[in-house]
Amino acid sequence: MKLLISEYAAGRLDDIWDYYATEAGEHVAERVTDQILGDVEWLLHHPRGGQYEPLLDHLGLGHRRKVSGNYKIIYRIIDDLIFISDIFDSRQDPEKMVW
Repeated sequence: MKLLISEYAAGRLDDIWDYYATEAGEHVAERVTDQILGDVEWLLHHPRGGQYEPLLDHLGLGHRRKVSGNYKIIYRIIDDLIFISDIFDSRQDPEKMVW
């Protein structure tokens, strides 16, 4: 399996790091983002390990989610590719989720 992280999802990860670095310090920012990246790496070994994301079911594209702390790693499996489209803070309005 290969892994592709969308530009949007990569930007969200940067935003998460920036937020925690400002609000709680760089150590906390590293811990939170390292956990997310560890869960992304986990997907390489367990691509079907995430649950289907019911909030994106209407798109019919088979979106899945891997929960990582307060975040959902939103992804799809396309042939031999894991495509991560969003890293979504699950405390937000679900209407903001990007597919």
